[in-house]
Formats: sequence, structure tokens, C-alpha cells
Amino acid sequence: MSILRINKLSHTYDEKVLFKDADLTINNGEHVGIVGLNGAGKSTFINIIAHNISQDAGEVIWLNGIRYGYLDQHADIDRSLTVMEYLRTAFAHLYELDNKLQKLYEDMGAVEDMDVLDKMITKSNRMLEQLTSAGFYDIESQIKKVANGLGVNAFGYDTVISTLSGGQRAKLMLSKLILEDLDVMLLDEPTNFLDVEHIEWLIKFLNSLEKTFMVISHDTDFLNGVCKYVVSIENGSIRKYTGNYDQFLVQHEMAIKQYEEDYARQQAEIKKMEDYINRNKARAATAGMANSRKKMLDRIEVMAKPVSALEAHFDFPGVLLNTKDMLNVNNLEIGYDSVLLPPITFNMRGETKLWIRGTNGIGKSTLLKTLLGYIPKKGGDYKFHIAAKPAYLEQDLTFRNTAMTPFDYISDCFPRYGAKEIRSQLSRVGIRGEMALRHISDMSGGEQVRIRILTIMNTTSNILILDEPTNHLDVKAKEVLLEALKKYEGALLLVSHEKQFAEAVCNEVFTCREP
Repeated sequence: MSILRINKLSHTYDEKVLFKDADLTINNGEHVGIVGLNGAGKSTFINIIAHNISQDAGEVIWLNGIRYGYLDQHADIDRSLTVMEYLRTAFAHLYELDNKLQKLYEDMGAVEDMDVLDKMITKSNRMLEQLTSAGFYDIESQIKKVANGLGVNAFGYDTVISTLSGGQRAKLMLSKLILEDLDVMLLDEPTNFLDVEHIEWLIKFLNSLEKTFMVISHDTDFLNGVCKYVVSIENGSIRKYTGNYDQFLVQHEMAIKQYEEDYARQQAEIKKMEDYINRNKARAATAGMANSRKKMLDRIEVMAKPVSALEAHFDFPGVLLNTKDMLNVNNLEIGYDSVLLPPITFNMRGETKLWIRGTNGIGKSTLLKTLLGYIPKKGGDYKFHIAAKPAYLEQDLTFRNTAMTPFDYISDCFPRYGAKEIRSQLSRVGIRGEMALRHISDMSGGEQVRIRILTIMNTTSNILILDEPTNHLDVKAKEVLLEALKKYEGALLLVSHEKQFAEAVCNEVFTCREP
């Protein structure tokens, strides 16, 4: 049974055609991955079907009565609530029903008419049965089951949301969405702020669902683990494939080849018709035929030019500092109001590639910011080599002014560059043409990450400090980044939730553990 039908969907964003006359059907119980290159329109698409954005044309039709919810990691939530208070809002309708039941019980005490009382008792029994069947009296255990699975319990249930990091809030919002027990979940990069253990829990949970979900992710292992269908967005079309991500790749390669052949064939036919028209339109004897060909040409629905990846060429200029003391960390204590972790001790040589791992929210980003001097240490000590030249990529995609364009941003970062050099630099990370003049706020997360990576590509370093660099990058861009890091001659301090990526580039591991 279909629960979502999309008919003739068309939408243009910032003069770029994302979808044109696209059709799609989603059936009840389907587990669907949404893939596409950075900037293809994946988040725009999911916002359209969630009715957060209005499409230019076409229909988005949900089956009557379907309850769907969207995981928006950037949503503004009430930060004055505690973690537990916020999670309880997933059951707001049940708490409201319980309040009505308690009020009914109070009113029953003042009723003397037995007929009226019998009706009130019958009504209260129905309400009690409804609460019981909905699991109202087991809410606390439901909350803690999901919270434990995603690591939210580590925050402390009495913790006020305003004290949580952006990643912790995203994890909290995912927990609430799961607890709402919706008919359809729309998830945009749910694994970005999860560690390996909690990604595994999410995979098991999603596989246990008989209901529908649609998920955007660049984590191919995750997609392989949860998806039975893949929706690919490219060339203005939305196409659905049967199978997991690996199976999709095989089918997609064939589809790309076929599309490119069809496009080339159509372009050849159009050129042939245009040549005929140009040769014959001025001659009286053949003008009629030329005019007829012109009408035929005008009726042709021209295929969109095949879209290629935002081809990136990441590389990080660096030299090996031949030392056994690139970074020494001794009993370092980190935190804000209180210490987050037990004392930290590790050593990095000039060639060390160190993966910092640990549960989300435990303090990995805080550790990096402490080492860089952005946050004062709480105790212990750390020391970089006197000749150390760190280059840092932070996890949060914060820009001083998102109304700036990529061109303006790189110009501000590197004033010595002229216009031609700025364009050349941006093209290295796949930001070309009019894209260089868009507002940064209008760009996808993957495009924004590329801009930030470009800044450290223009900084000579001997130790890279990268906090979740693969967040938002599409598959091809991640492959290029991995190769660039393998070639980098200096040291690497990497925080990443992607085990396969980290293990492919790092030769040592440090695990952050809770006190």
C-alpha cells in the first residue's frame, strides 16, 4: 500500500534545477536511503515531503492519517527543559489524556446521580484502557531504553538542554523522534553525531521496524545495514532502486551509462536538425522543410546534461617533523564547570596518525579545543614541539557571516589572492562557476565543509587536527579526503565516528573513557 505519492515534482533553488517532473512512490514498511552528490537537493527534497518547503510545481500526497516526523538537527528546541522533560514531550498526548482522566476521577467524587456516575466510570475505563495499551505506565522504561541505546543517558536526565553541545542536542532530538513511534521517520544524517556503538544500536533498531523510514546518509556502511531501497537524486530526477547501497551502485552504474548514451544520442540528433535548419531556412525550395524541422525541434524535451560529482582534489601541504615529541599529553584534565574525563596521557611522534575515539558527547571535541588553547585546561599538562605547526578543522560549520559567498570568505582568509587565484583555489574543492558566488547559508553541508577544508589546504602544517571531517561529505569526496590524508607527511590527530575511515588512515588509537 502506498503511503506517499510524488507526482511531477519540480523545484529550483538558487537558479539550479533540483527536480523536474519527478515521480516517486513510497510504500508502507519500506526502509529507504536517499543519496546524491553534495548540493543535489537531498535535504531540500526531504523538507518538501515534510511540508517545510513549498515546491515550485507538482504534488506531494500523504495517505490520510499518516503520522510523519522530520529529524532537523538545526531545529530550535526549548533549551530551558531538562533532558528527561524534553524526552517526555514525545508522549505529550498521553500526559494530556492522563490529566483528563485524573480530572474525571476528581469530578466523580462529587456526583450523586448513579446513571451519570455509571457513564463517567465507563468513560474513565475507556481512557484507562487507552493509556494502558499505549504503554503510558511504562513511559520511563521506554525513554531509558532509547536513551541508553543512543547514549543520551550519559548526559544526565536532570541536565538542562542549554548546557548540551550541538551534537548532544542532535542525539536528543533523534531519541525523541524515535520515542514518538511515528508511521514514517524522515532522517537527515542521523549518524553524524553518533559513535560506533550507538550507530550499531540504531541499525538494529531501524531493522526491527515494520514501519517506514527515509534516511539521508553518506555513511555507506550504515546504508548497507538498514536500507532495502535507495532513492537517488541527480540530473533533476528522483529514481528508486531496489536493494541496499552496494546493490544500488551496480544498478546505478548501468543507469548512468545508459543516461549518458541517451543524452549523447539526443544531442547528436539536435545538432543534426539544427544544421539542417540553418542550411535550408533561407532557400525558398527547402524553407518549408526547414520550418517543419524547427517545429519538431521545439517539441523535443531536452535531457539535462549529466551531472558529475563536485570533483575535489584535496591535498594538505606539510612536512615531516622528525621528532618523538610532536605532542606530549600528561594527566591532562579537561572540561568546563567540572572535569569531563579521567586524566589523559598520550604521546605523538612526528609521524603519528592518532584516532581519538569515544562515545558522543564524552569530550573529544573539548579535548581538541583544549590542546589548541581555546578552552583552559582543568589540570595536568600538554606540550607541542616548539616547531609544531597545527592546522585545525572544527566540527561545527560556523561561519562569521553566512551571507558571505565562498569567494568573499576565501578572499578574507587569504587577502594576498587575486580574483583568478581565488577561483582557482575554490575549483580545487569542487566549488566552481556561479556556486562560488552563492551565499554560504544557501549551500549544503557538504559544500560548506569543502570551503573549510580549503582553508587548511592553504596552510603549511606538520600536524593536522581534524574533528569529524567526513560529516556531510559525499562518498566520492570522502574517498579523495582519505587518500589525501594517507599522503600527508605530518602527524594527524583525528576525531571520527566512522570506524572504517579512521582505521584506514590512523596507526594509533586513543579511547576517551567516562570517569
